Amino acid sequence: MNALTDPFHRRLTYLRLSVTDLCNYRCVYCLPDGYQGKSKPDELTLPEIETLVHTFGAHGTRKIRLTGGEPTLRRDLAEIIAICKNAPGIEQVALTTNAFKLAQLAPSYRAAGLDKLNISIDSFDPEVFYQITGKRECQRIVAALDGLLADGFYNIKINTLLLKRYIERTLADALDFVRQRPVTLRFIELMQTRDNFTLFSEQHLSAAKLEADLQAQGWQLLPRQAHAGPAREYRHRDFAGGIGFIAPYSQDFCKSCNRLRVSAQGKMHLCLFGGIAYDLRPWLQRGDGEGLAQHLYELMADKPEHHFLHDKKVGLIRDLSMIGG
Repeated sequence: MNALTDPFHRRLTYLRLSVTDLCNYRCVYCLPDGYQGKSKPDELTLPEIETLVHTFGAHGTRKIRLTGGEPTLRRDLAEIIAICKNAPGIEQVALTTNAFKLAQLAPSYRAAGLDKLNISIDSFDPEVFYQITGKRECQRIVAALDGLLADGFYNIKINTLLLKRYIERTLADALDFVRQRPVTLRFIELMQTRDNFTLFSEQHLSAAKLEADLQAQGWQLLPRQAHAGPAREYRHRDFAGGIGFIAPYSQDFCKSCNRLRVSAQGKMHLCLFGGIAYDLRPWLQRGDGEGLAQHLYELMADKPEHHFLHDKKVGLIRDLSMIGG
């Protein structure tokens, strides 16, 4: 069979796999009241994950990003990383995390085969970080990140949410941070979900002006890498690191979409903001990779050309902890 391809001739080489809905933060834009309840007992098992990633890898997936919730809250995450790394066809295994206990956990993840790491840091000001996340972890996270760099692990990116209230300080701190560190910091536009309509209307900020200002200051747009996500990334000769933008409200944001998403319960979302979650669990529970592959090819016909965020249609997404954004 050929690689998974949608009706718009986009090859779907990138799988975002959520391994848990559980999160230990209280971010104002996602779970302001914290995660309600305990970890769900119906999270995908290791054998189910193995069937899933082997099937996707055999049919064109080249990059897997593990997300949550907060994926490091799964005690078997290193095993999950190893399963993904050893799946046929998989070239990159990445992890998005809030970096809680990163210094302790990173060695086992690297030993299991982790290639890339994205760390969410919404402010480098400890007090603002606390206001946004409900945690006083900012300085510990930065220290852990610097420890990884000192140890020679450079495939690190930082995710920072754009919030209108904090933007002046956030942008200045971000530029200071990447001046000497070989990491890319990506600003992410706040996305509307079912639970954040008020916050979105008050705090959403378009990345367009920031991007234009950086271009005027000599920042150069980089070519998009194979299997990369939608970020537009820039470099400047006076900075060791880079700045990027993920702007889902920009024109043509979905034009090069190469992603499929699977939830921690085995539901596939063809679009982050789609209205249907397709249950893959029957094939995963049976270990039926061949049947799963056939089902995936049938579902590709339903992948939409673009999202409908401009029409305030957010689909099933109550909050981003559901399938990791």
